[in-house]
Amino acid sequence: MPQSVLPLPPPAIAANQHIYDDYFREDFTRTVDDNVLQLLDRVWFRSELVGFADFPQRNNPDRPLIFASNHSGMAFPWDAIVALSHLFRHLPKNDSMRDLPRPLSAPLLSQTALMNPYLVKNFWRKCGSVDATTLNFETMMYYQDHNLMLYPEGVPGIGKGFNRKYQFQRLATSMVRLSLLHGTDIVPFYTINAEYLNPYAYSWEWVNNLSKKIGIPFLPLTLLLLLVLVQPWAFYLAFPAKLIFVMGTRIRPSDLTTKTTEELTRDDYLALSEQIRQQMQAEMDAAVLAHGQKPYRWPELWQRMKENRRFFPFFLPWAWPALFTEFERRYVTNGERDFKMDLESPGSFWKMVWKNPITLAYFVPLLGWIPLAIKGYKGNKLGGK
Repeated sequence: MPQSVLPLPPPAIAANQHIYDDYFREDFTRTVDDNVLQLLDRVWFRSELVGFADFPQRNNPDRPLIFASNHSGMAFPWDAIVALSHLFRHLPKNDSMRDLPRPLSAPLLSQTALMNPYLVKNFWRKCGSVDATTLNFETMMYYQDHNLMLYPEGVPGIGKGFNRKYQFQRLATSMVRLSLLHGTDIVPFYTINAEYLNPYAYSWEWVNNLSKKIGIPFLPLTLLLLLVLVQPWAFYLAFPAKLIFVMGTRIRPSDLTTKTTEELTRDDYLALSEQIRQQMQAEMDAAVLAHGQKPYRWPELWQRMKENRRFFPFFLPWAWPALFTEFERRYVTNGERDFKMDLESPGSFWKMVWKNPITLAYFVPLLGWIPLAIKGYKGNKLGGK
């Protein structure tokens, strides 16, 4: 049977399709998951997928689904790391890998190594993230190998304070526009309890505007900020909130309007976006009632720590700098592949520190930030794009 021929993308998008493979390394994703993320998730975050048993399939086989979730706000984006890590393990490693979403992430996360966990350079991009620009979003709609994932609240969603933790901010109209243009559905899911990764942190716009000048998209104002100064590892600190990801009701924007994309105005897109936001808000409120009343589940955490005590201290946040830095040394610096890091032998933590002396800087009050900032901003111009 003759195969259908897909329409060619516009020239600007065709020229931008290098973003598919510029940084993404599936082997990097698999190796960091095997050596680092599985342990953190199993013990510390204890994530659950609710409603993902029948994983959504594309309504338009030639275009990726658009997975959309809420931001918790005011915490390092461990929620996105854990969600993708869990999905990576949840989906069979065969042709259904195309079901796995690749995220569109805020460009500030890739602007400096500082915004990558423990300075692992290009961590987000190597795990599949693409900077969330308009051109990149439009380009990724022609991508066949994976679905897409985005946080349509954008940076305002990242920087909302604890008092607005479950208030959906205005959604990007580009999500609606491209869903309509390419005839593909939006699949919402809701991230529950992630606001307790850094609880009671609040936001002021003028503070965030200043922090953006040094490549940090927001600065959570909390008592923990004092700990960050004296113990730099706390910059990436996450409290042991149990992360739950709840599948929502599939959304087909074409069912919400009788107009064609040529007929829709800016106001029409804003109205459609608001209608979708209200639907997602109602579903998220229900998910919070069902799963967000006991965010830490302390007895379960203690049980997981006992069950995994042979991996002590690596499931505790103060040991994560050594864990991530040793992974980078072996995978990136040494070029090793198919390795298994030793997390069980006596003294393995101190061996990692010995091989990666920069790890000590994470524990040096105030002065420790100097070598970390040098590495984090190397090759980046402050305030530049």
